[in-house]
Amino acid sequence: MMTITEHYDVIVIGTGAGGGTLVHRLAPSGKKILVLERGQFLPREKANWSAAEVYAKERYHTHDQWYDKDGHSFRPQMSYWVGGNTKVYGAALLPLRERDFEAVLHKDGISPEWPLKYSDFAPYYFQAEQLYNVHGEQGVDPTEPSRQNPYPHPPVSQEPRMQEIFDGLKQQGLQPFPLPLGIKLNQSNPNQSECIRCDSCDGFPCLVRGKADAEVNGINPALTYANVTLKTGAKVLRLHTSESGREVTGVETEIENQTYLFKGDIVVAACGSINSAVLLLRSANDRHPRGLANRSDQVGRNYMKHLTTAMVALTTKKNPSVYQKTIAVSDFYWGEEGFPYPMGFIQNTGNVLPDMIPAEAPSLLASLLKFVPKVDLNLNPQYQLAADHSVGWWFQTEDLPNPINRVRVVGEQIHLDYTPNNTEARDRLIHRWTKILRAIDQGDRLIPFSLYPRNNTPIQVMAHQCGTCRFGEDPDSAVLDLNCRTHEIENLYVVDGSFFPSIAAVNPTLTIIANALRVGDHLLDRLK
Repeated sequence: MMTITEHYDVIVIGTGAGGGTLVHRLAPSGKKILVLERGQFLPREKANWSAAEVYAKERYHTHDQWYDKDGHSFRPQMSYWVGGNTKVYGAALLPLRERDFEAVLHKDGISPEWPLKYSDFAPYYFQAEQLYNVHGEQGVDPTEPSRQNPYPHPPVSQEPRMQEIFDGLKQQGLQPFPLPLGIKLNQSNPNQSECIRCDSCDGFPCLVRGKADAEVNGINPALTYANVTLKTGAKVLRLHTSESGREVTGVETEIENQTYLFKGDIVVAACGSINSAVLLLRSANDRHPRGLANRSDQVGRNYMKHLTTAMVALTTKKNPSVYQKTIAVSDFYWGEEGFPYPMGFIQNTGNVLPDMIPAEAPSLLASLLKFVPKVDLNLNPQYQLAADHSVGWWFQTEDLPNPINRVRVVGEQIHLDYTPNNTEARDRLIHRWTKILRAIDQGDRLIPFSLYPRNNTPIQVMAHQCGTCRFGEDPDSAVLDLNCRTHEIENLYVVDGSFFPSIAAVNPTLTIIANALRVGDHLLDRLK
């Protein structure tokens, strides 16, 4: 039996970077807003900072099983909490480059032109940086888009070992710059800083709420308004439409084994790129036999997630840095001499901790034993030794949109058909960076040799998911219009990474946040 509830002006499904930011924007309007989140508030507990719990046991990821293109099951690294995946994100917040909004030729194809340009997003990028406490430095990134305002906060300072590497990169003729980060850090007065600059940030929930995530910076402030209602443990099953199929009339939701039908004038799916597509596909009806808003057959297609690679640089020199995710390099973003195609973006990872190694870098221990073959230690001290001598690096190469890379729903099963492309550019970037690190290490006589074990991230890594409901002016090729409203349904919007026509090579989160603010302004005008 389904319980029909009261009516709302706006219903937002999901509380991640898109949904959490949108709710924050709409909250002061006085409109009656319902927020549905399938997860709960992530518990503040000691395990938040345990690498064994977070990485080895995946304590904060769902236990759902999805299926790849070959029908093999896998456990996706999805975080269903208030704040969504931002609860465990690395907080690197960068705008797309101006050229990313144009058609760009890559080695494996063309990254398509966006229907809007950087100038349309620029004011919202700055608002997003303010809302999410971004620390950065203007004018030092060689690919930085034009900006009218400096960053809201100064860059996160480099610790001595990271400064040493930073200077070494400059000596190689590169232009490293401080990685823009969304953390609630007060460097001039640490006693008033919510961020304590710890070694458990990248990939971890923040126990002290010092990371600018969608719960802390978006949802929690919105809940101070009496017109905003949040329901947790609320899994949206499907959307109902009118007989004409032109508007959503109900949001069917399961809460504690009870089914409810919530009604609203405007409904916003902000479930993440994969789950928003899943929701539309599962809501198929007579008027929308292939899924809601799917006349174009584009819902679920063009899934992108970056070609990402983690590398651990292991040297004889110790790395005592407590917070090491501070360096970014974009020198190869558009290619290099002899390779006139984009290669990608490089940044530090967070600290490599001993309990991460078995789950994230199993080859590192084998490298260590070659490095120190006669070490007479039990397993944990070996991991500690490796961690003490490591610096983590993270590579992102653009994943080109391809309609065969798609989300499908078969019965109750979620299928993710995905084949990486643009791999030559990725491999070239990694090879080039390895040569650079080796040159830096050889320049220091204290370091006789180095090792660089690396790992391409597998399909279950859900970071940076984009595409699946791209926006555009042509309803035959795009799911959403320029305001992220579905072309076919007048009161249904999608506000997360789904709208991206291409993913570029920088972290997408700031663009998702900026777009949520942009769509929020459109909705405020519509609600008037």
